[in-house]
Amino acid sequence: MKFIHRLGYYLGGFAIGLILLMFFLNGKDASCDYSPNARTVKNISSKPLHYSMNASEFINHNQLDSLTISNLIKFGNVDFSQSNTDLDSCKVYHIDNSYKKQNMELIVKNCDSTATLLDINYTNI
Repeated sequence: MKFIHRLGYYLGGFAIGLILLMFFLNGKDASCDYSPNARTVKNISSKPLHYSMNASEFINHNQLDSLTISNLIKFGNVDFSQSNTDLDSCKVYHIDNSYKKQNMELIVKNCDSTATLLDINYTNI
């Protein structure tokens, strides 16, 4: 059998497999969160979020809502060099994002069943 025929059979089977996967995975909440940043943000976003006093004051002063805060976490970049991931019980993550053309940093404490926003500030970079 020539190489072209083998390649044709391979690509045909591959296409049929992709179509079958689209039908099986359609409507399911399947995601490909394999990077450390994506896994961390997904883990934090899946838990109830509580606010510390500093974070509550900042949110009230700047008139932010809970949807904005969750989007800042969900679409933020985790800075693992500034995060404290060596703790056993609750790890503390430093998340960078921007809101209304201003850079923001969020400090989130991620425990087993809850996540707590410890601090949120504007940064000058």
